[in-house]
Amino acid sequence: MSAVRFIRLVLPDMISNEWGRIINITSITVKQPVDNLVLSNSLRTGVTGLAKTLSTEYAKYNVTVNNIAPGYTLTNRLYDLAVARAKKEKHSHEEILTAMAKDTPGNRLGAPEEIASAVLFLASKKASYINGITLNIDGGLNKSLFG
Repeated sequence: MSAVRFIRLVLPDMISNEWGRIINITSITVKQPVDNLVLSNSLRTGVTGLAKTLSTEYAKYNVTVNNIAPGYTLTNRLYDLAVARAKKEKHSHEEILTAMAKDTPGNRLGAPEEIASAVLFLASKKASYINGITLNIDGGLNKSLFG
């Protein structure tokens, strides 16, 4: 509900200014479910549907609504997930992180700065014709032709 509450808070000003950018950070799980992440696989997909709906309803006010779908990005959350998984699987967290990196064609995890760069672009005037998309920033992890 945090995305819904935030959007409700900022949308009236965006409409009155006739300009705005809403950018949700979801997860690659909205396009390709990840094992053992039931909440992420299901709830973040709802945010994606919300964004798609709002993108068409508020485009007339020059408000764009997009999503960023990060893949494995080396954040504290990913590190904590690797530590928890390592305990269950009796491996080191380094082995788990290395295995995650091997899932991507570049054989590496993403950096938070790479996600930030995409957000900055979508927030700019240069991205004014990009609306209603979910942009994978996943190093090629998602193998879908349509996603």
